[in-house]
Amino acid sequence: MSVNSRINQVRLALELTQSKFAERIAVSASYLAGMERGDKPVNDRVIRLVALEFGISEHWIRTGEDEMYDKSESVNVARIVSLYKSLTPKHQACALSQMNALADLQNSE
Repeated sequence: MSVNSRINQVRLALELTQSKFAERIAVSASYLAGMERGDKPVNDRVIRLVALEFGISEHWIRTGEDEMYDKSESVNVARIVSLYKSLTPKHQACALSQMNALADLQNSE
């Protein structure tokens, strides 16, 4: 399986449209479609963005070896930050409130 096929596999696993996936990694939907078909190259920037944005193993994207999802703590933190930044200010406040409630719950246990 090629890098291009693995990019497509990531998108399908996340159940995202080409438009939504492309928006999240800052490429056009037509460029993403070309990558998925194998007509366009998948460059290092795209690989890094997919890895960071979706918590995917960069090694897996490049080689197909090991697990698709990167379980390392630094990737999880980066993913949380990325998700938080993608929210509207109203929803950021809600997310922060939920995180505080979880921390309070954990501290009370």
